[in-house]
Amino acid sequence: MTTPPELLRYKRSRFATRLPVRHRYTRSHYWLDRDDSGSWRVGLTTFATRMLGDLVECTFAVEPGEPVDLGQPIGSIEGFKAISDIYAVASGRFAGTNEALDTDITLVESKPYGDGWLYKVDGAPDPESLDVGEYVHVLDATIDRMLASRREGDTDA
Repeated sequence: MTTPPELLRYKRSRFATRLPVRHRYTRSHYWLDRDDSGSWRVGLTTFATRMLGDLVECTFAVEPGEPVDLGQPIGSIEGFKAISDIYAVASGRFAGTNEALDTDITLVESKPYGDGWLYKVDGAPDPESLDVGEYVHVLDATIDRMLASRREGDTDA
């Protein structure tokens, strides 16, 4: 039996989530976690999935074993609100996709830090990836910008 990950509770305005403490995070709202085989599993944070809306499809343009570089577009994810490129947030060899998403794309939203991971890379994570405390600061700043933008929009009416 595996021990559940330690989680940090986060709430700001109307957004709340629980962030796994041992994960690494990116400013573009991906998470990375080293699995038992040494590969880096990569997924989207709860914040990212909320911005995309209900997810429809996830496709990849790279095959297992191909090299990937940081920032390289490697696929796309489509939601009702937006279509977004999926980028490599680790460099090395692409180690494959989460095949469970082929039959249940909602795992990305319902279990974003567990069964809803997107892909794996054998290699090194983004050297600018953040620990959970640093990512909380990114979330705070992002949400504050969204709230300020919304307030500015209200004064234009």
